[in-house]
Amino acid sequence: MTRAAKFTAFLLLVLGVIYTGIYLLRSFSRTRTRTFEFVYVTRIAALPPGGNMLRLWVPLPVSDPYQKISLLHIESPVAYELHRDPEYGNRYAYLEFNSGQVSFPFEVRMRFQTERHEHRVNLGAARSVRAGAELQADLRRFLEPDRLVPTDGVIAALAEQETRGLTQSLDKARAVYDFVVSTMRYDKSEEGWGRGDAIYACNTRKGNCTDFHSLFIGMLRASGIPARFEIGFPLPPDQTEGEIPGYHCWAEFFLDGFGWVPVDVSEAWKHPKKREYFFGANDEHRVLFSRGRDIRFNPEQAGEPVNFFVYPYTELDGKPFEAVQTKFFFRDL
Repeated sequence: MTRAAKFTAFLLLVLGVIYTGIYLLRSFSRTRTRTFEFVYVTRIAALPPGGNMLRLWVPLPVSDPYQKISLLHIESPVAYELHRDPEYGNRYAYLEFNSGQVSFPFEVRMRFQTERHEHRVNLGAARSVRAGAELQADLRRFLEPDRLVPTDGVIAALAEQETRGLTQSLDKARAVYDFVVSTMRYDKSEEGWGRGDAIYACNTRKGNCTDFHSLFIGMLRASGIPARFEIGFPLPPDQTEGEIPGYHCWAEFFLDGFGWVPVDVSEAWKHPKKREYFFGANDEHRVLFSRGRDIRFNPEQAGEPVNFFVYPYTELDGKPFEAVQTKFFFRDL
């Protein structure tokens, strides 16, 4: 090889390294990250006269490709066990004790750190997603109805109407997304909101994030597209610490070649300029606690399946007990 050829080869190698570095830097810069500490407080001030056996299920955050949970610590005056629900694998702390074993007010305090990454799917470039047996079982479950998310009747009729003439799952999902964003209104003024009732959302065209996403999920499942519910807590983008007033939920749907694709329909309604972004992306200002609806625990509760699981579920002497207070705090690290 001549000196000129060697120099040319060396130059091409250097340029290749530079371009690769630029590509990686741009890729990382497109995926934003937020690191924070989260505190979750469960408090029971007192029991009614005669109350005895208390059972408490407290949700725990999950680690997945988009969030890493570390340094999780639970403070409790009584012993607890860690379990997962048998259907979705959600994690929780389980406590069972007699009222005479503790003094009230009774408090369970959980603290952990989270490294949360933006979840963004490039819908213009499919990738190979291998659907093994476990994934196939998940997909079948997320085509089935939930108690408040039917896939027949008015939901099926609406889905057929809004996707008529479309053959590709991505196009159908986008049509349903646009329909829900355009016709729903974020409004908590009437009784019935916040249960994630797809029929309520369909009839009133209003509600909160659970109602938005229940309608979206029901219409996608009715269209033959697997879709699942996710819930956790939002973090204010413009604050570095403080109290969080309540939960936030979102959804994912499955596309061959892409895998699970995130959407946040209610945030798209609140922020019209981000309508394109929230179809295929979720920002880093959140923490995921659980997936799925109609949750059965292990050890199993005496009551009905839990509609969704982000607040503690409590039973007193075998009956649901709702006099439970919660507070949530975060601090950026």
